[in-house]
Formats: sequence, structure tokens, C-alpha cells
Amino acid sequence: MPEPMIEAVSLSKQFGRIVAVDDISFSVRVGEVLGFLGPNGAGKTTTMRMLTGYLRPTKGEVSVCGINMLSDPVKAKAKIGYLPEGAPLYPEMTPSTLLRFTGQARGMGGEELANRMDAIADQVHLREVWDQSIETLSKGYKRRLGLAQAILHDPQVLILDEPTDGLDPNQKREVRQLVRDMARSKAIIISTHILEEVNAVCTRAVILAQGRIVADGTPSELESMASDHNAVSILLPRPEASGFAQKLQGIASVRTVQVIDREEDQCLVQAYPIQGSPILKEVTDLIRDQKVSILELRQEPGRLDEVFRNLTLPAEETIQGGQA
Repeated sequence: MPEPMIEAVSLSKQFGRIVAVDDISFSVRVGEVLGFLGPNGAGKTTTMRMLTGYLRPTKGEVSVCGINMLSDPVKAKAKIGYLPEGAPLYPEMTPSTLLRFTGQARGMGGEELANRMDAIADQVHLREVWDQSIETLSKGYKRRLGLAQAILHDPQVLILDEPTDGLDPNQKREVRQLVRDMARSKAIIISTHILEEVNAVCTRAVILAQGRIVADGTPSELESMASDHNAVSILLPRPEASGFAQKLQGIASVRTVQVIDREEDQCLVQAYPIQGSPILKEVTDLIRDQKVSILELRQEPGRLDEVFRNLTLPAEETIQGGQA
């Protein structure tokens, strides 16, 4: 297994009496896209700022490509591409002049910088506004420009705070594909409040609540924590629904069955397993034995939004109560 490119050990951050990040540890390797999830105030942005050296931790350590961020910050930061929330851009510049300035600040120049700028202009689709004043750009173009400056020097580590914020659906799809492509040779962390982005981009996700890690796993592992994981949903004509639901309840591995009315004389029958165990085979065997005329059949993977809500709701209530 490759060495971690990003490693946080017992990382904590306090602002006065407020504990924003509370003793968290994790690592990210090449090929991984780690998603940071959590409600507002959970500590996502604060953690990212400590990882990039923007904030000094109250305790704990961060290393980037084996370089300690506290003892050698300049060398560690050179390995990072960072897209912060609300990335600062000079409004009087153009995308081309900003990227040239950014590249020169990172020690790039000559043909190397010209080639990278040319590649980035196409990669992030900035050609149309290449020489347009930044203050006149849309939010979507500004976000893409922020991403462009983060990847200009082809860093080994990318830390992206809400990278698709402000983008339309087509632009979001392009950025997600770009992240997947870059992950082949980089370690990437993204924070997002869009749960569909976790399945679309991330190989792993961490859920934060009140500054602590409350879950860490692949998207499928997190989905398996949902109450409907491996539930089976069957759409069938209403006259057959009640009797079939009773037969489903007789399966030993079925915990409960629900019948939901649908339009056009149809019902959705949902069978929930005991402790998330697979029940699809038993259900399909019953359908075949009973010769039921089903219209649709699917096995539910589990809803990530339910897992997120169950793990973070106490944190949200605390924040609403003004105790954060």
C-alpha cells in the first residue's frame, strides 16, 4: 500500500472556548478522493485550512507527502493545490494575467508556464473569457478560475472546498470528471454539501459533526448504515398488494413490510430486512412461487441522506440552540 500523501494526527482547533475541530485523525493516499461531509459548523473548512497551513492547529500534526506542515510549511505547501471557499481573485486582472501571476509566484516561468496555462485554459474551459476582466465574470467562471489556479502547478495533493459551488449541471459534470481523472495520480480532498457528489466522485467519505469524525468509509459502506439498506421494493397492481405483503412478512429474514399507494391503481410494497441482510433471493423466489404480476423490482442500496441526518442531527440541534 502506498504511503499517505496527506496525514492528520490528533488534529484539534480551538477558538477561545469553542472547539471547532476535536482530535481527528485520517490519511489520504494517491488514487483516493476523500469527501468531507457535515452540517454547517461541523469543522470541514477549519480542517482544510489546517491541512493547507492556513491555520495553525491548537494541537496535532499535519504532513503532506511526508513533509511536516509545522516544521517546513513552505516545502509542504508547494505540494498542495488549494481551492478555498470563496477563492480570492483580483477583479482587475484577467484569467490569463492571474494565472501567469500565480505561476510566477510558484516559481514557474518561460515555456513551462506558457504550456501549463494553455493546457489549463482548455481543461477548465476558460478560453471564452481568457482576456476578460475577472470582475465581469459569472460566479461559475470565477469558480472555474479558482480551480485553475489550484491545479496550475500540477500538485501532488489537491484540497478543494466546494469545487462545484455555483456551477450549472453541465459544468458540475465536467469538474467531477476532471477530479476523477486527476485522482489517478493525486490525493484529493473535497468538501461538499451535495450528497450526490459523494457517489459521483469520492472513493471514501468522512462525516464530521461537532468537530469529530462520526463516520469514515466508502460510499457503499456508509449507505449500508441506512435503515433501508438491502430493502426490496416491488411495484405491483393494487389488488395483489395486500395479500403479497402478508406473504412477504412470513419470510424469516424480513423485519417489516410497508404498502404505499401509488397512482393508476398501483402499490409499492417494501420489504425491510433484519440487520440489513440480503433478502432479494427470498423475495424473488416468493414472487415466482406466487406467480405475482410485478411491474418493477429493485434492491435499495441505502440512502446516504438518511445516514447523514442520523449521524449529524444532534450537531444541527446544538447549533440551532446556539451552543456551538
